[in-house]
Amino acid sequence: MMAKIIGRQAEIKVLKSLLSVDGSTFAAVYGRRRVGKTFLIRNVYDGQFTFQLTGLANVDLSHQLTNFHASLVNYFPDFEDQPIATTWFQAFQQLIKGFETLPKTGKKTIFLDELQWLDTPNSFFISALEHFWNSWASARADINLVVCGSAASWIINQLINNTGGLYNRVTHPLYLEPFTLAECEAFFKDKIPSYDRYHILQLYMVFGGIPFYLNAIDPSKSAAQNINDLCFKVRGKFRNEFDKLYASLFKKADKHIAVIEALAQHSMGMERQALLKAAKLPDGGNTTTVLRELEESSFIRKYHTYGKNKNKALYQLTDFYSLFYLKFIKNNSQYDDDFWINGLDQPNARAWSGYAFEQICLLHLPQIKQALGIGSVQTQSSAWLGSDGYEKAQIDLLIDRRDQVINLCEMKFSIKPFTIDKAYSEDLRRKIGVFKDSTKTTKAIWLTFISTYGLTPNAYAQSLVHTSLTMDILFDYP
Repeated sequence: MMAKIIGRQAEIKVLKSLLSVDGSTFAAVYGRRRVGKTFLIRNVYDGQFTFQLTGLANVDLSHQLTNFHASLVNYFPDFEDQPIATTWFQAFQQLIKGFETLPKTGKKTIFLDELQWLDTPNSFFISALEHFWNSWASARADINLVVCGSAASWIINQLINNTGGLYNRVTHPLYLEPFTLAECEAFFKDKIPSYDRYHILQLYMVFGGIPFYLNAIDPSKSAAQNINDLCFKVRGKFRNEFDKLYASLFKKADKHIAVIEALAQHSMGMERQALLKAAKLPDGGNTTTVLRELEESSFIRKYHTYGKNKNKALYQLTDFYSLFYLKFIKNNSQYDDDFWINGLDQPNARAWSGYAFEQICLLHLPQIKQALGIGSVQTQSSAWLGSDGYEKAQIDLLIDRRDQVINLCEMKFSIKPFTIDKAYSEDLRRKIGVFKDSTKTTKAIWLTFISTYGLTPNAYAQSLVHTSLTMDILFDYP
């Protein structure tokens, strides 16, 4: 009996439909490491594969082919006495011979997992895969080829955007996103029913919506205790996850890590030239590839600020675990096992939680729009940093609406209803004024507050805030 799948309804529908398509299909499932790609595929097909192969990390061609032969014998025992292939072309020919002994009826699913590890240097794996698909599999009507890989950039570059023999051959590209908060809540419903949404938010700030990380949570402990044990204990499961994560995704990860480390110091993000200077990287094609790979793997995002030239795009770190690791775990003494529990009220922890909550809101824009009643209104969401010539102001999220309204969003994480006092209300009025004077907008400006437990009712909130939303709206399905 396979485990219950949380969410993923659209992806499940597509993968199941492949079994009834008239003709052979080629699906590529990709996404961040630990996001649950293999789990999804195995559960959808209930482990019923006609052939399955999982690539091995950090081994050479001969070891990959030995692994292939073992899988081949597992599904086709008659090959046990056959010699191990010495090239991928020979390996795929053996697989073809095995399939041609099977009945012609019914779809036959081939699952190749961790595909990027099979593509060792000078192995010509991609060329062999091209030949296998173009000369045999695509000519049949009964092959369902499903491939999977943690290196999203590899899947995109080598398969989906292939300009050679595999050009336009992937019939069903499927990108697997991390869980939303709603999916995390469903994930914890049976496992930890005592966890309220505040606990789930705390975990999301550290681990994002990555199922593998969330599955390590101990239901007998609070969110803060789990974070402390998993990330700060000497043998904490995710204390050393950072280096493993990047090394598993990128062949030469030092440049990728340099970018991540630079962005961790600038919450709003950095323009390309400033980022390259901070990361000590040259301005060239290789660096462009590094940035693209990080973006395609969902570790960073590239976005534009309101009213700025598109050439002034900003790069921003969006991976929750990476940010948390660099802020707190990397330089933590191995003797301070209770670092997180002891430092919950420290200024740096409060500053990080505020920024992490903002990132959660940015990832749940459809839920925010739905709560504002503008789900069907055309909008553009962005950040803004500007000046009226005298004062500067920064807005982390604004929603520019086609109906002549701009929602300026303030996002606050706190353990109780947030109180707007006199000093903060004056700062909000100043920020709105600087935005209006700088942009010369004629649209209505509506201040929107998104906080954990809402706002304390007072005169300042009543006079300034158009709409107050709580964390509950972030847990809705859009």
